[in-house]
Amino acid sequence: MSRLWKEFSKGLWKDLPPFKLVLGLCPVLAVTKTADNGFGMGLAVIFVLALSNMLVSMLRKLIPAKVRIACFIVVAASLVVCVELLMQTYAYPLYLQLGIFVPLIVVNCIILGRAEAFASKNPVHLAVADGLGMGVGFTLSLTFLGSIRELFGYGTWFGMQVMGDWFQPFTFMIEAPGAFVCLGLILAGMNTLTNWQRKNKGLEAITGPVHDCKSCGMCATKPGM
Repeated sequence: MSRLWKEFSKGLWKDLPPFKLVLGLCPVLAVTKTADNGFGMGLAVIFVLALSNMLVSMLRKLIPAKVRIACFIVVAASLVVCVELLMQTYAYPLYLQLGIFVPLIVVNCIILGRAEAFASKNPVHLAVADGLGMGVGFTLSLTFLGSIRELFGYGTWFGMQVMGDWFQPFTFMIEAPGAFVCLGLILAGMNTLTNWQRKNKGLEAITGPVHDCKSCGMCATKPGM
């Protein structure tokens, strides 16, 4: 149980996909004008990520190494088709809002990264825990960013008016530059908090990305990483 929790919980903070690993930024920046858009995209990613991890783990000994990436894409694409059909049936307005970013889940670097780095090397129960954790962390990140942008850009939260008549919408927040500014401020805040925690423990401050997700292999090529 402790190993299951470890693999699940790492995606909630330690290896939080968009803010710690800085992965999947295309939908993070594009669909988070509102909290419900971010939440809806996150749920779709949870579905695809958890089930693709499960299927890749189940088939890992049958998939030839030379075609593994193509097989991972086929698995993800099949699940994305299911997500599209479900959204068209039960959440069509949300599907229209998310637009092209729903089918683009197929090539989301989080999906392929977790399949390659984790699911293809671990048993099913750990692969599912990893997928769920990363998916939940991704969903919380998108919802949080979408909430900030919607609150200051529209004065609403999940479509509900929360600001009074005195409020003047800050439309910059719902434009593309606003997404980058919000993301940068969140990254700066998280890095500051992490370094403050490390300082209290007597550790040196972190000046670059440090994680053990093994999604890209880049850290192994840098001294001290």
